[in-house]
Amino acid sequence: MKMTTKHVRLMILGTGPAGLTSAIYAARANLEPLVIEGNEPGGQLTLTTEVENFPGFEDGIMGPELMNNMRKQAERFGAQFEIGWVTSIDVSKRPFHVTVNEEDEYEADALIISTGASARLLGIAGESELIGKGVSTCATCDGFFFRNKRILVLGGGDSAMEEATFLTKFASEVTIVHRRATLRASKFMQERAKENSKIKWLLDVTPFEVHAQGNKVSALEVIDNATGEKQMIETDGIFISIGHVPNTEFLQGQLQTDKMGYIVTDGLTTATSVKGIFACGDVMDSRYRQAVTAAGSGCKAALDAEKFLEESSVHDWSATATL
Repeated sequence: MKMTTKHVRLMILGTGPAGLTSAIYAARANLEPLVIEGNEPGGQLTLTTEVENFPGFEDGIMGPELMNNMRKQAERFGAQFEIGWVTSIDVSKRPFHVTVNEEDEYEADALIISTGASARLLGIAGESELIGKGVSTCATCDGFFFRNKRILVLGGGDSAMEEATFLTKFASEVTIVHRRATLRASKFMQERAKENSKIKWLLDVTPFEVHAQGNKVSALEVIDNATGEKQMIETDGIFISIGHVPNTEFLQGQLQTDKMGYIVTDGLTTATSVKGIFACGDVMDSRYRQAVTAAGSGCKAALDAEKFLEESSVHDWSATATL
């Protein structure tokens, strides 16, 4: 039986703050966006407990609640949602061809990609289960909750040094844990961290398991690489800082990305290397990675897409544009 291909004016891939903000603006512009929810509906904020740095919420708001509110707002203006993820995509000509869940076929006049970036995890026991309960991947998001607490930062690169230094504003003690005896961070970042009296060091150990008491992190179990002995490090929180991976694999190299895989956009706009495709949020932002900056870029993407659709027609589009 031949599969039916559905046509949409605008498809939005991803439902974090960027994708949902795009959906709100696009729906209010009567673009009737179809939003594909992706592997992590709501994005990384659904793994966060309280969000205190998103404007407009004096007493803070729970991450899942914020995402749910944004989704309802988009639905109120007419955005449609489909559960699933993109399994293949062809952006060589317009309308763009998108397959969802390996069986639903779509043609889209314009695309907004807001698939985000996933934090790298160590893959040790207790790690993923305790995210939002003492395990975090974002110092600027969650550091405030660890005032006068003892915390660990896992990683040896520049980002680990930067996050450890930032966390000393709140924590009573920050210990950098790294599985090698030497660090990958630049000399400047290492020296900056070593000059901070609140930062301690635990090197040449391999994290083995995150332990909890009740529903909160209590300790990190590590293995001494030299002796093979296990050691329990008591802590109030663990920040994993070993990098992020932009969720761009499904594109299979059809859009221009940087060496880390983040989508390249044109100047102050959200336009990508293919006309009619726009990118916003963490999938194109390797620096800030904040809910509010993602939401702002989602607004820009919707406005860029609206302008593109107004100025173009299916019949006179050229195939591809380079930045």
